[in-house]
Amino acid sequence: MKVTVLVGGVGGARFLQGVLAAAAPGDAIRAVVNVGDDIWLHGLRVCPDLDTCMYTLGAGIDTERGWGRAKETWSVREELEAYGADPTWFGLGDRDVATHLVRTRMLRAGYPLSQVTAALCDRWSPGVELIPASDDRIETHVVVDDPNSADDPPARRAIHFQEWWVRHRAALPAHSFASVGREQATACPAALAAIADADVVLVAPSNPVVSIHTIVDVPAMRPALSAAAGRVVGVSPIVDGHAVRGMAEACLTAVDVPVSAEGVGRWYGARTTGGLLDGWLVAPGDGAEVPGVEVREVPLMMTDPDATAAMVRAAYELAGVRGAERSRTVDGS
Repeated sequence: MKVTVLVGGVGGARFLQGVLAAAAPGDAIRAVVNVGDDIWLHGLRVCPDLDTCMYTLGAGIDTERGWGRAKETWSVREELEAYGADPTWFGLGDRDVATHLVRTRMLRAGYPLSQVTAALCDRWSPGVELIPASDDRIETHVVVDDPNSADDPPARRAIHFQEWWVRHRAALPAHSFASVGREQATACPAALAAIADADVVLVAPSNPVVSIHTIVDVPAMRPALSAAAGRVVGVSPIVDGHAVRGMAEACLTAVDVPVSAEGVGRWYGARTTGGLLDGWLVAPGDGAEVPGVEVREVPLMMTDPDATAAMVRAAYELAGVRGAERSRTVDGS
């Protein structure tokens, strides 16, 4: 069976662990990964979501933080701070820097991001083909009130999503989001191919605004999803009115989407009417009505890969596909 998953960072990586745990021999799993969080820092190209998926599936992630390398050290960050080299709010670990150095070197040599990602994954063997949504530069920026403005009301300015998310912890109210470079970008051909021939497309419980919609809004991505032969089943990132992880509430509030399983499902919309979904998994008690979409209640807490695998199997059942009967563990046994 061919499975394609739309994913963001930490939550998407953990969901992919469940997809692997639910896989049957011969399954081909592809992940189309958000690149809107990508950023240039200290001359290096940093791709947080791609790296989080790669490290998580390759057993190199810091499991307590959910991001960055295990057994990380911070000498480079300390030296940069000693030089007063901005930005100081984004910490690059010593092990992590090696990944960014290799990526940047290959990008500057002319290799597209998809080929660079494949080369990096040769080391980590994630068991999933990680495909950037686009080989082109796309960066999410957030329009906020300028904290240094003396005007009343305060002047607004756009800052990179990472500055809003990491430095300010999403505490600055967001007025809007902008995908810089998206209109000039094209979807990665491998991503379009992975959607076209998939038996099922899964939408991970990643941030709906800055992960999933950033992927879907890349030119040519929506037509590909509309034309996909397999059904598209999404998993709600909202349980009992709260985001399972991260600060998705701030993002949804900024785009006037109710923070609920129904609100996100309706925002995604039915594929039959130009939206995204054929099916929508919500948590027990989060009964949702999404016109044109089949909704099913199942446990959605990703407490471990086995619990996540059960969620994935429910998505397969809702999609009307088989292939999860013979499951394996994350380590392939």
